[in-house]
Amino acid sequence: MSEQTRSVMVEETRRSAGAGDVGRRIAARREELGLTRQDAALRAGIAAGYLRYLEQQPSATPGTSALIRIADALDTSVAALHGGGAGLPPGAGRAAGHSELIELDPAECRARLSTHGVGRIAAHTTEGLVVLPVNYTVVEGAVAFRTAPGSVLATTVGAHVAFEVDHLDEALSQGWSVLVQGRARAVTGAAVVRRLDALAHSCPWAGGADRDLWMRVDEEGISGRRIAVH
Repeated sequence: MSEQTRSVMVEETRRSAGAGDVGRRIAARREELGLTRQDAALRAGIAAGYLRYLEQQPSATPGTSALIRIADALDTSVAALHGGGAGLPPGAGRAAGHSELIELDPAECRARLSTHGVGRIAAHTTEGLVVLPVNYTVVEGAVAFRTAPGSVLATTVGAHVAFEVDHLDEALSQGWSVLVQGRARAVTGAAVVRRLDALAHSCPWAGGADRDLWMRVDEEGISGRRIAVH
């Protein structure tokens, strides 16, 4: 992709993003950093009430000066808050000058899996090797996700699969990844399915009412790495 094409994609994304989208991105970045609204407002030099207004009102249109201060306070950019990188893969920034790859122990890996998120399942199927994103939930230490009966992922029942989740901090050139390897199996018990439905943090982003087959990965190994910058 040429630099001109990339610039056009970024500009189109920025124009299509509504004011409400900016507020949601501000809130998401603030929560990612573990900041309260009061903390973020103090960093940006704005009133906490104004920040609440931006985050909660779809019609809110922050001024350029305020948006620059908010972006600086959240260690991000105005373009990112406008969704400028939404159509591009993560990790386009430069690598840090002094970085180190550090192995994570199993406890750290499970902590970074957290309770839910979006990860990727890799498996050999009749269609070849596939890697597909899934919304997942961690229940009793196992990764569980929903798919549609008859889907590509449904054919991996009983097969050895790999599940990967990662996070990149573009501003600091840091990141981490966790890999879970094990057997995929279908969850069929009615009581267990009801419990998973109750514990799921969200419906699959891909939508579709037929994604009612719960699957889990019975862990046989877990490993992880993180990039530390000195």
